Amino acid sequence: MDLIRRSFITSAVAAAIAMGTPFASAADRFITVSSTTSTEQSGLFKHLLPAFQAKTGIEVRVVALGTGQALDMARRGDADVVFVHDKVAEEKFIAEGFGVKRQEVMYNDFILVGPKSDPAKVGGGKDITEALKGIQAAQAPFVSRGDKSGTHAAELRLWKAAGVDLDAAKGAWYRDTGSGMGPALNTAASMNAYILADRGTWLSFKNRADLTVSVEGDKRLFNQYGVILVNPDKHPHVKKADGQAFIDWVVSAEGQTAIADYKIDGQQLFFPNAVK
Repeated sequence: MDLIRRSFITSAVAAAIAMGTPFASAADRFITVSSTTSTEQSGLFKHLLPAFQAKTGIEVRVVALGTGQALDMARRGDADVVFVHDKVAEEKFIAEGFGVKRQEVMYNDFILVGPKSDPAKVGGGKDITEALKGIQAAQAPFVSRGDKSGTHAAELRLWKAAGVDLDAAKGAWYRDTGSGMGPALNTAASMNAYILADRGTWLSFKNRADLTVSVEGDKRLFNQYGVILVNPDKHPHVKKADGQAFIDWVVSAEGQTAIADYKIDGQQLFFPNAVK
C-alpha cells in the first residue's frame, strides 16, 4: 500500500509540473539579478526583496559581484536583470545590444575612509582630488577594490582627475585587493589604510577598527545606480516578463518608498530618484 501511495504522489507531482500548477511555480518562478556587492553587503536587498516576492510571487536570486563582472555575467546570458552603478559601463552595455533600457533607481555617495591618525593630513577636506594627491605624496597606505567594480572605476577616474599617474605611482603603499566592498574595508581596517567606499556599505560595516570618514561632500563623489533588463533578443531564455516586473517595482512609488525606508541607526543608506 505504501508503495502504491508513493507512486501516486510521484505521478501527481510530475503531472503538476507538466501542467504548470503551483507545485512547479512555487519552486520555479525566479529571476537572477547580477548586482554590485554594495547593494547586497549594505543589506538593501534583504530589506527589499521579501516585499517584492510577497507582492508578485517572484523570487529574486542575487549574484553580487563588482559592476564589471556583473555586466559580463549578463553579457553571457547568465542573468535576467543587472542592477549596478557605473553609468559609463552601463551605457556601453546598452550600446552593445546586451541591455534593453537603463533606468535610474537611486543614489548615494562615495566617501574617503581613513585612519583617525590621518597620516596624509587630509581629514575633514571636501576636495577628493586634493586628498588623493596628499595620500600619494605621503605614500600613506591605500586599499583599492581592484576588481573592475563601479567603485573601482570611480576610484580610477578620481586618481586621473587628481593628476596622479597611478601606474607609475603605485608602490608598497597601494594595495590592490580584487575583492568586494566589505572584504576591502576589512583589509583597510587591518592595515589602518585609506579606502574609497560607498556610504551604504560603510554604514553597515561593523569592523571599523580605527577607521573614520576622512573626506565627503565633493560632488564628484555622487554615486548613481541603474537597473537594466538583459536583452532577450540576445539571450532568448531571459525571463523578460518577470525581469521587467522587478524593474517596474523598484522604480514604482512602492519600490522607491521601500528604498527610502532602509536605514541603519536612523541613517538612510540610499536615496530613490527614479524618473517618474
